[in-house]
Amino acid sequence: MKLPQPKFEGEVSLEKTVKQRRTIRSFRSQPLTLAQYSQLLWAAQGVTDDRGWKRAAPSAGALYPMDIYAVVGQDGVESLREGIYHYAPSDHAVSLVSDGDFRNKLAAASLSQMWMAAAPLNIVITAEYERIAVKYGRRGERYAMMESGHIAQNIFLQSEALGLGAGIVGAFDDEAVNRLMKIPQSHQPLLILPVGYKK
Repeated sequence: MKLPQPKFEGEVSLEKTVKQRRTIRSFRSQPLTLAQYSQLLWAAQGVTDDRGWKRAAPSAGALYPMDIYAVVGQDGVESLREGIYHYAPSDHAVSLVSDGDFRNKLAAASLSQMWMAAAPLNIVITAEYERIAVKYGRRGERYAMMESGHIAQNIFLQSEALGLGAGIVGAFDDEAVNRLMKIPQSHQPLLILPVGYKK
């Protein structure tokens, strides 16, 4: 499914988003718009140059070992059914991986941090280390972890600019998250960011 085109100019300054950004753990049930959803995924890994290669977050050697998944709850995003989606940066599109509302199960797999389930959207950042190890060997894993931090900060700042808030979760059972989301075992989950309107 093709997403709405992202905007490249906002109404809130970068400086203001940096100053106001906080980790949020309490969300309203209000759904996100499809445009907000699109903007968040673009900020995470969207293509940012005219040649269709460079992305929103820096990547060692421009190897881009990251994949972004979106866990959308029931009535989580307007005009989008609940499910797990995979983001394709080159097309600025998403494909459905699994149908259904998996927020409670994702929260349970995250050491029962059930506050996550209240967020209409959970963005899962994964790394496929083989993509970066071809150039950097084992050190590539470290670079991928750094990259996940860059992506997470982009999501935080974009959320703030859109009038939303984001949380961040690093404590979860990796295998349980992979099984639940039905994603390739080679896609190692690194961070989960619940996103929604602040309560």
